[in-house]
Amino acid sequence: MSDELEEIKRRRLEQMQQQQAGAQYQAQQQQAQQQQVDEAKQTILRKILTPDARERLTSLKLARPQLAEQVEMQLISLAQSGRLQSMIDDAKLKTLLQQIQPKKREMKIKHI
Repeated sequence: MSDELEEIKRRRLEQMQQQQAGAQYQAQQQQAQQQQVDEAKQTILRKILTPDARERLTSLKLARPQLAEQVEMQLISLAQSGRLQSMIDDAKLKTLLQQIQPKKREMKIKHI
């Protein structure tokens, strides 16, 4: 009886180890795929942005990652559709950011 129990435990342990190995492999595959996507994005951005604009986008990514991702995706889609006529410099990127960001409401407090 104890031999059967030990055999069941051993099989279950092997099964769990195989499942864990499969999950690790899948996670590695997803990470490699994400890295390829990031490299492709960076290659496209290097082609369409000047160094100053890339620096501004990198700074924005640190401060507001979601907005930076949105801008990157918009720039990449413009580049892939052929709607960009020239490289985007820092001034054009600033203009684009001002258009994308919601207008800030200025609150004034009046003392009576």
